[in-house]
Amino acid sequence: MYSFPQGFPDPAIVAIIAALITGCSGIPGLFLRRPGAGQVIAAGLTLLSALAGIPAALVLLLARSAATYTLNWGLPFGACELSIDPLSAFFLIPIYLVAAAGSVFALGYWPAAGNRSTERGLTFFYGILASSMAILVTARNGVLFLMVWEIMALSAYFLLVTEHDREDVRRAGIVYLIATHTGSAALYVLFSLLAAQSGSFLLPAAGSLSALPPAAMAIAVVTFVGFGAKAGIMPLHIWLPSAHANAPSHVSAMMSGVMLKMGLYGIFRTLTFFHDPPLAWGIVLTAAGIISALLGIAFAVAQSDMKRLLACSSIENIGIITAGLGVAMLGISSHNTNLAYLGMAGALLHILNHSFFKPLLFLGSGVIIHAVGTREMNLMGGLAKGMPRAAFLFLIGTVAICGIPPLNGFVSEFLLYFGFFSQLQASSLVYLVLLAPLLALVGGLAVVAFTKLYGSVFLGTPRSPGAAHPHEPGLTMLLPMALFALLCLLAGLMPQMALRLVTPVIGAFMPQAALLNPAEFDVVLGRIGLMALVLLGAAAAAALFWWWRMGSARVTSAPTWGCGYQRATARMQYGATSFSELAVSVFNGIIRQRVKRPGLSGLFPASEQCDDRPTETVLERVIAPLFTLAGVSFAFLRRLQHGRMHVYMIYIFATLFILMLWAH
Repeated sequence: MYSFPQGFPDPAIVAIIAALITGCSGIPGLFLRRPGAGQVIAAGLTLLSALAGIPAALVLLLARSAATYTLNWGLPFGACELSIDPLSAFFLIPIYLVAAAGSVFALGYWPAAGNRSTERGLTFFYGILASSMAILVTARNGVLFLMVWEIMALSAYFLLVTEHDREDVRRAGIVYLIATHTGSAALYVLFSLLAAQSGSFLLPAAGSLSALPPAAMAIAVVTFVGFGAKAGIMPLHIWLPSAHANAPSHVSAMMSGVMLKMGLYGIFRTLTFFHDPPLAWGIVLTAAGIISALLGIAFAVAQSDMKRLLACSSIENIGIITAGLGVAMLGISSHNTNLAYLGMAGALLHILNHSFFKPLLFLGSGVIIHAVGTREMNLMGGLAKGMPRAAFLFLIGTVAICGIPPLNGFVSEFLLYFGFFSQLQASSLVYLVLLAPLLALVGGLAVVAFTKLYGSVFLGTPRSPGAAHPHEPGLTMLLPMALFALLCLLAGLMPQMALRLVTPVIGAFMPQAALLNPAEFDVVLGRIGLMALVLLGAAAAAALFWWWRMGSARVTSAPTWGCGYQRATARMQYGATSFSELAVSVFNGIIRQRVKRPGLSGLFPASEQCDDRPTETVLERVIAPLFTLAGVSFAFLRRLQHGRMHVYMIYIFATLFILMLWAH
C-alpha cells in the first residue's frame, strides 16, 4: 500500500468520488425546466471531476502501488472489491479527460435550446457512460464487473440512438446491441471459468494462474471474443463503423477515445492473471492486430463519409495496440525482456496517444457537421477559408494519427519498429522483422486516407451550397479541440515523459522490468524529442517567412486555370472518392465496392449520378446471410406461436412432464 503525508486526501477515494459525481452529473437536468441549465451543471460537474480525478490517477500511477477497498453488498458472490493499481490508474486518465472535454464541447455542438427533446437524455447517459467506465477499471469482483459492463453497454446504446427517428441510426443501434451482448455472453463464460479456477468471483491476483491447463485455453478464447468485440478487433468489429458514424460527435469521441479501450483493458487485465503465457497467445494477438490494422485502414481509405472514415481508422489503431500487446506476449513467452518492454510500452503509449488525437478528430468532425450540415466529404471543400482555427486544429490531429513527427503518433509506433528491428540478431523471433513493412504499409495507407479527408474537406473550392458559407465554431467547441492538439504536441516533444507514465503499468506484466535500464530508452526518446523540436522550429520559421512575404507582397486573385474550359466548376476538382479510387482498387476483393455507373445516350443526355459505396464485408456478406439462413431454417417454429392460450398450457405441461421423466 502507498502512504501520503498527513492532511492530504486519499487519491484513490478522490478518484472514486470523481467517478460517482460524473455519473450523477446529468441528474439535475432531468428535473430542471429551464433549457440548458442542466447541461451547464453537468458540464461543470464533469469538468470538476476531471480536475480532481486526473491528478489523483497520476499520483496513484506514479506511486506504483494499489489501493483496495471492500464494500458490504450482501450478495452471494464474494467480497465486492474496488482497487486502483497502476493499470487501473492509467486507464482512468483518458476516461476523465475525454469525458470532461466532450461535455464542454456539447454546450456548443448540441445546445439544449435547439435540441430540447434529446439533450436531457443525452446529457444523462453521457455521464453514466463515463462513470461506468471509471468504475469498471476499479472493479475486482467478476459479478460487479459484469454489472458495470452492462451499464456501460446500455448507456452507450441510448447515446448512439439519440436521433432514433432516422432509420440508419436505429439499424446501427440494433447491430451494436447484438454485437455487444454477444461479447457479454462470452464474458459470462469467462468469469465462470475464472471462478472455477480460483474458487472465488474475485479476480485472480497477478501471476497466480497457470496457462498450462486446458481451461486456460478456453479462458483465452472467450477473453478474445468478449473483450475483442468491444475493442473492435477484426472480425468482431461489425458494430463499430455504423455506431461511431451515427452517434453525436462528442459521443463518438468518447466511444472511440475511451470505450474501445475498455475492451483492451479487459484483455490486458486477463493476461496479468497468468505467469506463463504460451507463445501461441502472442502469435494470435500479433496476427489479429496486424490484420485489423491493415484492413481497418484499407476500409478507411474507401470511405466518403467523414465519420465512417474516422471509425474505420479506430479499427486500425486498435489493431496497432493489439499487435504491440502480442509482441510483448511473445517477448514474455520467449524470456526476451527488451522485446516485451518495447512491445508493451508501444501498445500502452498508443492507447494514450489515440486518446488524444482521435477525440480531437471526432470533435473536429462535429465542428464540420455543425457548419456544413453533412458528413459526406464529396459535398465539402474550401472550409479552411471560413473556419481557419478549426482547420488548423484538425490538421494537427491528421498529422498525429498518421504517425508523422513532431506529434505523438510517431513515438508509439517508433517503439514498435524499434522492437521489430531489435530482433534482427535473434535466432527465434527474427521473423518479427517482417512486421515492420506491414506496419509501414499501414502508415502509408493512413497518409492516403487522411490526406483525402483533410484535402476534400478543407482545401479546394466548395462542392455544394452548404459548404459555401461555413462559420467558425464558438469557444466551447474550439477549447476542447485545442486541449487535445496541445497534448498531441507535448507528447511528441517530450516522449520520455510519456514513457514514464507507462513504465509503472509494465511492471504488472513483467516484474523483471525493474531490472532493465530505462535510461537507454530515455536517451533514444530524448533524441526523438529534440529532433521533433527542431522540426517544429523549422516549420514555424517557414510559416512566419511565408506570412511575412504574403503581408509585404501585392496579392491578386484569379480563377484557377481550368485546362482550357471556359467555365471552371467545383466538379472539375478531385473529390474524396476519385482521390482514393486507385488505392481502393488494390483491396477491391476485400472491400467490395457498390458501383453505380449511369448509361448516357443521345446528344443531350439527362442528368445522372455516379456512386461508389464500400460495403461492410463481414456484416453484409458473412453475418447477415447466416442470420437469414437461421431464420429460414427455424421458420417452422413460428407455427407453434398462434395465440391460443389452451395450446400454450399444453406446451408447458408437456415440457414439465418431459423434464420429470428426464430427472427420474
